[in-house]
Amino acid sequence: MSPTQNPNPGLFQQHNAEVSRLSCISTDNRKRSIDRLTTRRIATVLTFSVIISLASFTGPAAEAQAASPYGAKAVAIAASKRGAPYVYGATGPREFDCSGLTLYAFRKAGRVLPRTADEQYEHTRHIGRVERVPGDLVFFPAGATIGHVGIYAGHDKIWHAPRPGTRVRLERIWSGNVRYARAT
Repeated sequence: MSPTQNPNPGLFQQHNAEVSRLSCISTDNRKRSIDRLTTRRIATVLTFSVIISLASFTGPAAEAQAASPYGAKAVAIAASKRGAPYVYGATGPREFDCSGLTLYAFRKAGRVLPRTADEQYEHTRHIGRVERVPGDLVFFPAGATIGHVGIYAGHDKIWHAPRPGTRVRLERIWSGNVRYARAT
């Protein structure tokens, strides 16, 4: 795919349809809604660009990326939920907790994960840091359990629903005490 090709033409058609739907809303509300849609669209396109550029590398990461094509879809789906509020126990499509976001993104990408971060860790293939690729899961231990989970987006960043009072966002991995796993 050349850099000028659209990695997912449906995204732009979906965006344009949403903008048309918003034409009957007041000007201020329409502008805010269009701004949110544009931000989501940019985040999704940038995420696809990172994944496509990573796929051009050689070595173990390229092989792993080729082995899990649904990972790129999960990253894009999580990115499309940027700004969705954190709500404990929520699994989407408008609100999420951390494991609810990973559950939702992977389900939409064609993979089934259990509900909680602990269960997700137990039902995925554990991998080392050097093996991680976009679409892998990043787990944050809390004592004997897993306290948090996000979706690896590349460049030491994850998409996640951090905690109550926050929204789904892309954030740098803030701890060295993490575990990586791949949904199989």
